[in-house]
Amino acid sequence: MSEPVIIRNLGLVEYSATLERMRQFTQSRGPQTPDELWLLQHFPVFTQGQAGKAEHLLFPGDIPVVQADRGGQVTYHGPGQLVAYLLLDVRRRGLGVRELVSLIENSLVALLAGYGVEAYARADAPGVYVDGAKIASLGLRIRNGRSFHGLALNVDMDLEPFRRINPCGYAGLAMTQLRDLAGPADFSGVCDRLAEQLVQRLDDAAQKTLVGGTENL
Repeated sequence: MSEPVIIRNLGLVEYSATLERMRQFTQSRGPQTPDELWLLQHFPVFTQGQAGKAEHLLFPGDIPVVQADRGGQVTYHGPGQLVAYLLLDVRRRGLGVRELVSLIENSLVALLAGYGVEAYARADAPGVYVDGAKIASLGLRIRNGRSFHGLALNVDMDLEPFRRINPCGYAGLAMTQLRDLAGPADFSGVCDRLAEQLVQRLDDAAQKTLVGGTENL
């Protein structure tokens, strides 16, 4: 039996308020609380991960910088970028961190393949890439067996702010987006396809856990 996932489309929202909402949800949820997937866009903001180093912020200018409690270094969020926050009880699902990261990356690769874009993950740098350029970033936090934060997929946005930082801590890392690789795409359609890919892989992982548990009895 698959675990339910509540999907919420939040629209264009402010980062700090959404971060606090994620923290509150994760802290207050109980053993039976359904998992949630939040799909949204953020107003322009640089977010600095727990291991973030100041030298990777080159010249942020008028864009605010917010400290986040996710993994990774600095990244940029802005309109036209699809952000998905995965609020999962990973302990209940029997998911390890590496397995969850691979699940997210594989979902993105499959989504992009549907638009004719050949993307891939890298073992040395989480995220999804096309011809050496990064199209999607990952940053997760696990607290008491529950995940929050998630992924950011560049769909149809202004990429200029990425040049004000070393994206994800990599100097000179090129960034790309779906519009430049496959032409204009309906944003809500990309949201729907991503949610479908993530939920399907979460269901598949749950079935594998169930089968594995049965075999071990």
